[in-house]
Amino acid sequence: MALQAQEQPLDSLTGKKVVLDEVFVSAIRVTNETPVTFSNLTKAAVASRNLGQDIPILMNFLPSVVTTSDAGAGIGYTGIRVRGSDATRVNVTINGIPYNDAESHGTFWVNMPDFTSSTESLQLQRGVGSSTNGAGAFGASLNLLTDAVSEEAYGQISSSVGSFNTLKNTLKFSTGLLNNHIEIAGRLSKITSDGYIDRASSKLESYFLQGSYKDDNTLIKGLLFGGHEITYQAWFGVDAETLKTDRTYNPAGGKFDNNGNLEGFYENQVDDYKQDHAQLLWNQKLNSFWRTNIALHYTHGRGFFEEYVDDWYDNNVAFSGDSQLSFIGRENFMLNGQEITTTDYTRRRWLDNDFYGAVFSANYVNKAFNFIVGGGWNNYEGDHFGEVVWARFANNAEYNERYYDDSSTKTDFNMYTKANYKLNDRFSVYGDLQYRTVGYQANGEETGLVDERFNFFNPKAGITLDVNKHNNVYFSYAVAHREPNRNDYENGSPKPERLNDFELGWRYVTPDVQVSTNAYFMNYKNQLVLTGALNDVGAPLRENVGDSYRLGLEIDANIQWGDAFQISPNIAISTNKNQDFVFQRDGVLQHLGSTNIAFSPNLVIGNRLTYSPAKNVQISALTKYVGEQYMGNIDAKSSILKAYSQSDVNVNYEITCNGVVKSITLSGLLNNIFNQKNVTNGYFFTYDDDFSNPGTITTIEGAGYYPQAGTNFLLGATVRF
Repeated sequence: MALQAQEQPLDSLTGKKVVLDEVFVSAIRVTNETPVTFSNLTKAAVASRNLGQDIPILMNFLPSVVTTSDAGAGIGYTGIRVRGSDATRVNVTINGIPYNDAESHGTFWVNMPDFTSSTESLQLQRGVGSSTNGAGAFGASLNLLTDAVSEEAYGQISSSVGSFNTLKNTLKFSTGLLNNHIEIAGRLSKITSDGYIDRASSKLESYFLQGSYKDDNTLIKGLLFGGHEITYQAWFGVDAETLKTDRTYNPAGGKFDNNGNLEGFYENQVDDYKQDHAQLLWNQKLNSFWRTNIALHYTHGRGFFEEYVDDWYDNNVAFSGDSQLSFIGRENFMLNGQEITTTDYTRRRWLDNDFYGAVFSANYVNKAFNFIVGGGWNNYEGDHFGEVVWARFANNAEYNERYYDDSSTKTDFNMYTKANYKLNDRFSVYGDLQYRTVGYQANGEETGLVDERFNFFNPKAGITLDVNKHNNVYFSYAVAHREPNRNDYENGSPKPERLNDFELGWRYVTPDVQVSTNAYFMNYKNQLVLTGALNDVGAPLRENVGDSYRLGLEIDANIQWGDAFQISPNIAISTNKNQDFVFQRDGVLQHLGSTNIAFSPNLVIGNRLTYSPAKNVQISALTKYVGEQYMGNIDAKSSILKAYSQSDVNVNYEITCNGVVKSITLSGLLNNIFNQKNVTNGYFFTYDDDFSNPGTITTIEGAGYYPQAGTNFLLGATVRF
């Protein structure tokens, strides 16, 4: 079945055999009986496009979703926004366990390449959604369920090739149920790509190992999964003039002579990071009414940015001061009668962190009442340090000497209780109460000393009316709070945020037609909106803006047209505003009034049209349109990111075999068939110039852009034994 929004209840997602597995996410997932706006995506829906691109790219055609890729082709670092909210505002869980980085709140799918191949299904809840574990949802919640227990043994080899020397190889296996109770399954993957942008290469490896025990009342799973990524840095973007003349130019790692002439690029300007996850999941059915779920987890991540700091560039273009000897803890010295104060050098900026904890839930269900109580405790410990691995002028320096070294800790505890009660055959009411307490400590030079504790109460309530067997309507109100992240502390003195989310929806469901329409009003206090600017490692900067809101209408459908055609269109129309916005231009404070929130397009349209001339053949046309958006909050013309559209074609052909080989599936994906010169992301910044004309302050605007690949392809084959 193709992509579906607002599908039938969860048991129909993947069929009878995986009902027990779905219990791991049932406490945080919702159904049509819940007054929450959501979309489901199954393994089968994305199988034909699972040729190496990242999870956000495969979610591109869901309602209100906008995606981007640093390297320009969907492999390597990718990003996602939902309703204009960036990835730091999207709560992500895997089997109910938090995945967002505890400090940055980001989700880095590049650390788990090809995770789609181990994902059974996912659900995207837009808005606040229902209470979950981990960082609070401020734009959406995304929860993933990993591979279900397979009753039958199998082996599977998948390979794909494509543009930009892309190559993906995946090996999967399952023993099936041994003695009707035990299964062992696993996956190994490797992806390499040169990327569309110059030198934006990716070398990605990952693994997934699962051991399971099940009987009629018990399901226990032990999981080990992780990955290693080495990607050449591609987050610098290009300016408007370079975008016109050399779209693929990548300034990262530039090396200059003393006159500013480019001599070449540093070969190892890379991000090198490893991440390993361990999960122990236990679901127990106590009787016909009660079931419990508990999970323990541990994640270890470690890695670094390696980068070349060019003395000439830093002193004449960047003006960061990073090339000063004093910046890396070295003393100035005399050489041939000249004082040496700056140097070219190579550094590694390390992260070494541990994240561990437990989550749990207990669920009571009878004919009219569905009650859940759950929660979790999680702890994060992170070390940040920098090493100088080479310097042109190294005055008595030791190899790999650290020039900064700091640490941080974060604890997160939450408890929630949810209930859905059927008043009669038509009305049901929903209540959801969550208490969350967060403690964060940091001692970095850029963050300053941080020792904060936040206590949040997040109530949610709603009502659903089943008009008849095909139609229901719902209304909900939800409150969410969110603590600042590490970058916010580096950028100033941030405040926590508050969101009041109102959702009004209508669903129409028949076997051949499913339509969902919802209107939303998300009213924020102290929203940390993207400023458009980036910090020195490419992370977006944010600032509190006081009062702001997002108001929108979303419509999506899935229509089966005869035996051969299926169409799945969606449209999102919105207005996203800062209220009473203030900005200092040319040294004078200006009241700009109502301005557009950065990176929030007013129109997003998606569609998938699938034609099946035979049972084993599918041909799909996929289209995405994203309207004009501002990259800053002051409505500057220079910050406009133009509207863009992309059309892809996806072909899938399955050959059934009767021997050792059970089936062979051939897939093809032609992206951007009209060769559009799209730019899906960028950055915008301002600074005050009081040097060029002494006594006068002039505000200068600047922007950068991330161009995406023109027409490109991926071809794949999967052999199942």
